[in-house]
Amino acid sequence: MSHCKGRSMTAIKRIDPKYGQGIPKLLKKIRTLSCYRHENIVSLLVFGDEMILVYEHVSRGSLDRYLDSSHLTWSQRLKICLDATKGQRYLHDHQRLIHCDVKSTNILLDDQWNAKVSDVGLSIMGPANEHSSIFSLMSKVAEMCMPHLTSMLK
Repeated sequence: MSHCKGRSMTAIKRIDPKYGQGIPKLLKKIRTLSCYRHENIVSLLVFGDEMILVYEHVSRGSLDRYLDSSHLTWSQRLKICLDATKGQRYLHDHQRLIHCDVKSTNILLDDQWNAKVSDVGLSIMGPANEHSSIFSLMSKVAEMCMPHLTSMLK
């Protein structure tokens, strides 16, 4: 749902608490997400106890709407890839997050065709320092992103 507040458009989402990790844990995650500010990450602007999230509105919607279209030039496609990569790099290098659900529906495009990574809520926290075991981190990522594969390996 979109809402116009003054001159700024916002996207409003209400989370059903029964589909979450429990309200305290979810609120903590939302508070963390609201601190992330990068030109290639969809910003969470406001959240409340009613589980209502207010995001910046990204006018052109998701990338999947344009992939099969001849509307996008190759230079635009390359820029979109680079923008999405910059957003991912910010999450990885500055926030120690690994986005576990990168796909064309989670890459949003603004009116200037700038790409913004969305659905960061499915990300997981990486190791606190560079000396942590990369193997254990990747195991955690694999288990969260592909639970059907990890259950087969046990």
